[in-house]
Amino acid sequence: MRELRDKARSLLDPVIRDFYEGGADSETALAENERAFARLALLPRILAGAGQASTAVRLLGADLDTPVLVAPTAFHRLAHPDGEVATARAAAAAGTVLIASMAATTAVAEVTAAARDVRPDAQVWFQLYLQPEPEVTAELVRRAEAAGCTALVVTADSPVFGRHGRDERNGFHDLPPGYAAENMRDLPGTPPGGTRPIAMSPALSWADLRRLRELTRLPVVLKGVLHPADAARAADEGLAAVVVSNHGGRQLDAAPATVEALPAVVAAIAGRIPVLLDGGVRTGSDVVTALALGATAVAVGRPVLWGLAAEGEDGVARVLRTLREQTAHVLTLCGARDRADLAPDQVVARGIREVPAC
Repeated sequence: MRELRDKARSLLDPVIRDFYEGGADSETALAENERAFARLALLPRILAGAGQASTAVRLLGADLDTPVLVAPTAFHRLAHPDGEVATARAAAAAGTVLIASMAATTAVAEVTAAARDVRPDAQVWFQLYLQPEPEVTAELVRRAEAAGCTALVVTADSPVFGRHGRDERNGFHDLPPGYAAENMRDLPGTPPGGTRPIAMSPALSWADLRRLRELTRLPVVLKGVLHPADAARAADEGLAAVVVSNHGGRQLDAAPATVEALPAVVAAIAGRIPVLLDGGVRTGSDVVTALALGATAVAVGRPVLWGLAAEGEDGVARVLRTLREQTAHVLTLCGARDRADLAPDQVVARGIREVPAC
């Protein structure tokens, strides 16, 4: 992974590199997502007789080959000319979900078509920011449904845009000529062929989420959950899953690392719906740690962008293949055949003086 990251950094325009890699304010949350995983260790079980490890997982009715999903990230064509099409093809080949970003530089219909050229049952979910104008949200939902997306992922941790110091210093406020957030083209209130900015609003509420669910039969996943009370409410409201996420450290800089927030969210959900996690996952050990703490799957964002920038579709495929292989290896070393064989007591803080009693 480090090799791809270094190669991507050498190839990317420094302004684009900072956009992808930067976080909010002092970038504390960004750094803590990775540091928190580094503070945790895995306690293996021995002589478990588990046999060959499996990374397969069933999620929202679909069978996936790996518990590592592709998180929604913006503007892939700034990393590589093939952009989201390359990412979609690699995710489909890996047998996992691509969560297509609302801020993609390729329209969602083209993204799903690329994925299904590789694998007819490819799973593409559409990430959605609820818009203040209900008719705009409704049109985005209609497009996602028409494209064949199998779930909507509502990012709810953005009542306002995060403050990104790197982008401000670099003067990066708009896409370069020739690029656009293609899902925002030809929406209500825009001139023919024009795009509109993605709007954030602190006035949006659970009532708006309910109205969204009335518009669609697609399962709705809630992304950006950190507080256990919000997780419990999401389950009460009938949402399909939650994603424990601090937006990759790009929103509230004072937010906890996602793996630190995960156990309380899992406890609040109490098995009613799947819990996913993104933020700081870089290795198979990180994946297994999250699974042991109760996550059904994880999602990765920046590593996918590194692979895309470094080697295009092949680089994304390499990232997903590496994480799947590492995950299987760590499962085996922990005495587990799959996620079901893991337990929270196998995750401990580094430097502890005692291990769990029998």
